[in-house]
Order: sequence, then structure tokens, then C-alpha cells
Amino acid sequence: MAEGSEGKSSNLSAGQASAAMSYATDITHRYPTFRDEPFKTVHNWLEGKRYDDGADSLWRINDGLYDLEEFARIHPGGAEWIQWTKGTDITEAFETHHIGQRAEQMLPKFYVRQATQPRNVRFTFHEHGFYRTLKRRIREQLGRVDPAPKEQSRRILDALIGAVLVTAYLAVRHESFAIGLICAICVNATIIAAHNFLHQRDNWRMYAFNIAFLSYREWRVSHVISHHLFPNSVLDMEISAFEPFLCYLPWADLKNSFQRYGSWFYGPFIYGSIFLSEYLKRLMDSFSQGKNRFRLDDLIPFFLPAFMYATNADRIGVILQMWLFVVLIASFLFGLIGLSAGHHHPKALHSGDLFPYVKRFEFDFFTLPNQCPFHPSVSRRHDIDFGLYQMATIVERKGVEGSLLKVLTTFGDHYLHHLFPTLDHAILPQLNGVFLATCDQFGVGKRHSSWFSQYIAQNLQLARVHAKQYQPQASHSKLPKSKTGRVYNDESASGKSL
Repeated sequence: MAEGSEGKSSNLSAGQASAAMSYATDITHRYPTFRDEPFKTVHNWLEGKRYDDGADSLWRINDGLYDLEEFARIHPGGAEWIQWTKGTDITEAFETHHIGQRAEQMLPKFYVRQATQPRNVRFTFHEHGFYRTLKRRIREQLGRVDPAPKEQSRRILDALIGAVLVTAYLAVRHESFAIGLICAICVNATIIAAHNFLHQRDNWRMYAFNIAFLSYREWRVSHVISHHLFPNSVLDMEISAFEPFLCYLPWADLKNSFQRYGSWFYGPFIYGSIFLSEYLKRLMDSFSQGKNRFRLDDLIPFFLPAFMYATNADRIGVILQMWLFVVLIASFLFGLIGLSAGHHHPKALHSGDLFPYVKRFEFDFFTLPNQCPFHPSVSRRHDIDFGLYQMATIVERKGVEGSLLKVLTTFGDHYLHHLFPTLDHAILPQLNGVFLATCDQFGVGKRHSSWFSQYIAQNLQLARVHAKQYQPQASHSKLPKSKTGRVYNDESASGKSL
């Protein structure tokens, strides 16, 4: 599927360049500029997107260029979503963040001209494809959804914030690291639950995400705009940010034996450093670039030790020890839960693997023209429905269904959340019937794995260096054949795990 890797960072080694040519263009025409910079930040990721996307300092949606400068001030979701993405292709963000039709109807007011080059990303949103079909049905279902459970999401996060303060006070008062451990668990749960709110329009609960040195603002880029829209790809910052220590992509040229198997031992130390390293990285970026990367809300991480001091002013030494302990343990738990939440599994699609649904729709067009979800003028070879791609990159963790507390604090309901990230987790169960019915129509389904299996699978994925490919089948009467007589089956994607 690769067509080239122009625009690569100059920091690529010969091995990296080889891997980029072989694997990196699965969903993009260009290898992302600045992806392999040794110092990875959301700012150079966005700058690389501006270089690659052909938006000419405007905002690109499909093949149109729009000027949203003035609209940013009155954008219902908040100005930053638009301000940060100036000069980039926001097609995927526009589609997933606007389930209703109002935004699409308003768009012509801001039209400037057509783009002069094709979209860099190969995702499609055909009207009768999987994603648009599901989106229409979700939009209709939302009119019948009971919004009351969203209040429960708010109450859960509020209670977690309260639990953090109570346990922080008790941990210092009794000089108890056991209570400090409970505080760390609450801090981690608070941050993950706040993740539900940073996806939504600006609200005060999104600031709870900053309680232990992470930044909701930067996560809106690295997580919402990068990871959510392009999971397990070369555009996914939650992949590239951990390289070269944790290499999730199955690129044999980019990881040696130590990187493949050493993560079993050094991985937990990386988990524990996530929070502090993100803050230090912003400090270093501010000094190196001569630009202030901090805002007033970046003082929120210091609220917890300030509260500890206000309630236990005579125990400054204990406060400092306990605060560091809480941050490190919460960071470890965040990495442990987050990195095994739903993507890093050998059965999940990663850059380099063959997209499992391309062939079926390519050949269905010739055999079932009336049912084909794509217009005949579209090239089948690079037709990657956005929703089907999302489905292929997820293996969901079992054991959290039915409990909003578990879902909110473990990145649960991963499929629907990835497809419609602005919807509160509390109402997703009411949409599950429509989702499963649409999956059944398109012949795709959810995959699950236990908590323990997810953790093991994450390490197996780190060790994997063989891309998954389709294998020819002896016979399968229900599936269309290619001109060469090969049969393609969704379940036949094989390849060694390691």
C-alpha cells in the first residue's frame, strides 16, 4: 500500500527509512514530517501536519479549504479546538465531533477554495459506508436517549476529586503510605474519569485531568486529535511518544531484541515516569524554543501539595515525600491501565498490517453492485472507511461492562468512544444496540480480552515484528474471489505474534 515516504524527518536512520518505506504509508501518502524528531511534542506534531496536509494556513475538510479564524471565537466546543488545528486537515475531527448536521450546514459560509493536492490521509467517509451509516443511526437514536445518566458521570468525578483530598489529608496526618497508595489510586481514577470531559466542549471538570502534571490541553492534541483519529498508525502520538523504548509498531528494522523483550522489565519504570516526564518535557520545550508552553491551569498539579500543607502545615517533609509517592504510583497505574486499554494487542491492526476490510469491499463492488457502500468512481485499493479502521485497531478489555464507575476509570466502552468521542460515557450503553446492528450489517464485530490477557498481549505486541497478512484459503463459497482466484476472509488475517 505504500506509495512513498516523502517529507520524512531528517533524523531517520537508514533502518528507519527502510521501515518507513515498507510500512508507514498504510493510511498516509507521506511519512509524517518531524515524526522521528528525538524530542517529540504536540507542537512539532502539529507543525508536521501543517507541512503535510496541504491546508495552506487554512482549515482543510475533505478537499475544501475553509477560513475558521473568526468563527473560532464563538465555536460552541471552545476556541482552542480550532486555533490549535489551523493549517491542518481536520476532516476526521470534523466528522467525529459533529454528529448533528448543523456544523455541516454552516460550513459553506466559510469556504475559501479547493485544495490543490489530494488528502494525505486515505480515510473515507462515504455516505453509505460503515461510519456514515452508523453516524446517521446514532444521530437518530440520540433523539431517544435519556440524558439523565450524564449527571452520574459528573457525580462520579466529583466524588473522586473529594476522595483524593480526603486521602491526601489522612496520608499526611497519619504518615501512612498505605493511605497514600489509596490516594494514588484515586488520583489515577480521577485523571482517567476527567478524560471523559476533556473530549467534550470546554467545562470545568476537564481541569481535573491536570491534577498530577498532565495537561488536558496537550492531551487534546496527542490523544484526541492524534491518537483517537489515527490509532496505531504513524500519526498516533501515543505510539511515537514512547519510541524507542516502547515500540508498538511491528517494524523489524526499528527494534532490536532488547527493545522487543526488555519492556517486560523496564516498562513499569516508564509507566511511573509518564506524569513527571510530560511536565519536564514542556519545561524543556519552553526553554529550547524560547516560547512559554505553560498556561495558568498548569499550576493545578501544585494544588494537591498546597492542600496537604494547608491541612498539615507542620509536616513539610512528609508532604513532599507523600506527594512524590502519590504522583509516581498514580503515573504507574495510569500507564498500566492506559497502555493495555484496547489497542496494543497482536490481534489489533497496527501500521504495517494489511487492512482487513479493503479486499472485501474491493471485490464486493464487482459481485454485489447494488449493495456496495462506495461510489464506483472511488479507487478500491486505498479505500479505508474511517469507522472500519477504528474497529480493526481495537481489542476491548472485558469485565467493565455495566458499571459506569469501571468504564469511566479504565477507558471502557472503547469502540463507541473511539467512534464518537464527544459523547459522554454514561449514554453509550443506550447506543449499543444500534452499534451492534450496524456492525452485523457490515460483517464486523467487537473483540474482547481479559485484563490479564491484555497486559500480556501488550508485551507480545511490543515483541511483534511480523506484519499481519491475508493468506489464501482453500475454499469459502460465501466470499467473493479476486481475478487471481484468491479468497479474502476477515478472519484469515494471520501472521506470527512475535
